Order: sequence, then C-alpha cells, then structure tokens
Amino acid sequence: MNLQDYKGIFVFVEQRDKKIEKVSLELISKAKKLAVDLKCEVTGVLLGHDMDEEAKKLNYYGADKVIYLDSPDLDIYMTEPYTDALHKIICERKPEAVIYGATAIGRDLAPKTSARVHTGLTADCTKLDVNPENNNLMMTRPAFGGNIMATIECPEHRPQMATVRPGVMALNECNTASEVNVEKIAWSVPADRINVEILEVIKQVQEKMNVEDAKVLVSGGRGLKGPENFAMLEELAELLGGTIAASRAAVDAGWVSKDRQVGQTGKTVRPTLYIACGISGAIQHLAGMEESDYIIAINKDEYAPIFEAADLGIVGDVFKVVPQFIDQLKKAQVVSCDM
Repeated sequence: MNLQDYKGIFVFVEQRDKKIEKVSLELISKAKKLAVDLKCEVTGVLLGHDMDEEAKKLNYYGADKVIYLDSPDLDIYMTEPYTDALHKIICERKPEAVIYGATAIGRDLAPKTSARVHTGLTADCTKLDVNPENNNLMMTRPAFGGNIMATIECPEHRPQMATVRPGVMALNECNTASEVNVEKIAWSVPADRINVEILEVIKQVQEKMNVEDAKVLVSGGRGLKGPENFAMLEELAELLGGTIAASRAAVDAGWVSKDRQVGQTGKTVRPTLYIACGISGAIQHLAGMEESDYIIAINKDEYAPIFEAADLGIVGDVFKVVPQFIDQLKKAQVVSCDM
C-alpha cells in the first residue's frame, strides 16, 4: 500500500428522516481543524434520498466538498447497502481518514467498512489530533474500564478510521455564505446487496429532553439513595429549563433509564450548566461531562473527585442543598434558563 496515494478526510454523514444528525456536523467541524495540519480537504459523505437542500448544510459547517449518494434504497439505513456504497466510494476516492459518529448506526457501519478495506478502527474516541512527526491521526479513547486514556495510531494502513462520541467535538457556527460544493451521484444499489426489507419504522417517543441537546443538566448519582429522590432533581431541572441526567451507578440500580446516563459507557455532554448531585466523580463519569461550560458539584464528601472538575463546589447534604436551591429559584421567580 502506497500511503501517499491517500489524501483528505471523509466524514460519514448520518441522517435520519432526511435530517442530518448533529454529531456529523460536530465531526465536520473537527475535521476542518485537522485538515489545517494535514493540508487537505474535508469531504462529507451523505447517503440518502431527496436531500439536496440538506446536503448544502455540510458546506455551511465547514466541509470543502460533499459527496451525496442519492437512491431510494439509501433513504433508511440498512447495513449492507450502506457498507457496500461507502466501501466503493472509499476505494475510488482514497481518503487518508474516515470519521464516523459513535452512534448506533456508526457503530454498526464503521467496523464493517473497515473490514472491507482492510484497515483498523479506533472506536469511541474522545479526542483526535495529528502527530506532527508523521501526520498520522492520533485517536484517543478510554481504555481498561476508563482508568487510562489510550492514544492509537494506524501507521501502515489507509484510510485511518475512528468513531467519535456525540457531544465531544465543538460545533462550528453555521455560515450560509460558504460556497456550496455538492457532487450528487445517482446511486444504484445492487439487488444482491439488499438482504433485508424494512416493513415498518416504529419511533420511540421521548418524554424528556435529550441529554445531549440540553443546555442545563441536573445529574444524580448513588448519593440520591433511591429513584424517588430524582423527583427533586426533575423539579430543579424544570426551573432551569433543562432535564435530568445520571451516573452509571444510578442507572445500574434501576433508578433512571439508560438514556439518561452520562459517562464513558453512557453519553458525552457539554451543556452550559451541569449540576452534579451526589456524584463522587469517578473518571468514567468525568469523561462524559468534563467539557461542560460550568459545573456545580454538591456532595457531602469534601474529598470527592468531582470537586476537582467543578467550577463551584458545595460540601453539604444534597437533600438539604437542592430543596434550598429550588426555594430560592422560586422566590426569584426564575422559571427558565436560556444561556
């Protein structure tokens, strides 16, 4: 393999219901920064149908070019048609790196594509950099249960591939004045690549705000002692215009649903305000929320690791502090927080 034949960064663009997922825009934003060091272009690769206007959004967020494969058979994600299409585009265009979101779709597609092109894959990355000595992509992810951070390179194979957790990378501002450069390809999916038929799509209705989208998160841990005590966190979150989250300990105990979990094995968030209530601050949890703009920690243990990451630490009983917090907000007639 001649590594010099490979140039540019591809970002696999995930879409659902003909709308581009936020994580793909985050990855476009990050890839644009990496491209400065690599002196290359960033290309968004979108697979879907009737998404001409949506494809332009990738240019607005920093993609130099967009490759849009248009086919009714690519409208809804299916493993084999997507793997086959992406594999062929990679072999034809030869990017030096391909980045995916570490979502349900990305985690399914990335390993299959990497196997087809005979390269490696670093999963669930929280950081991407360029090694100035050899221009290899430095892909950092938690390892050994989150106790260390491992930085991995792929020096002998191309393209280099990584999945990156949603919410980890900062999102560029949308610039609608950017030049639109979309290469639309009418794609034909071979019949032998359609090995399943989707009869119906049933969407799960979320009653609460997605933790990855919330600007305010009130998060509870083992110190809440039971599911009934999350009611006060929900009240506080509602007053602040946010939603609740939880540590793995609270989720494993069955107090809160899995979609609320923040941390290495949960979701990565970067809200404007993160309030940690009764959370000790193990490294696994910190990995999911340490990029929050402002962190308030409430814990009765003054030596809890969470205080090292907090901008404001309150040493006290969460069952006394939070109700007082709520009372003061009500008195001040604060009903929302738009930060």
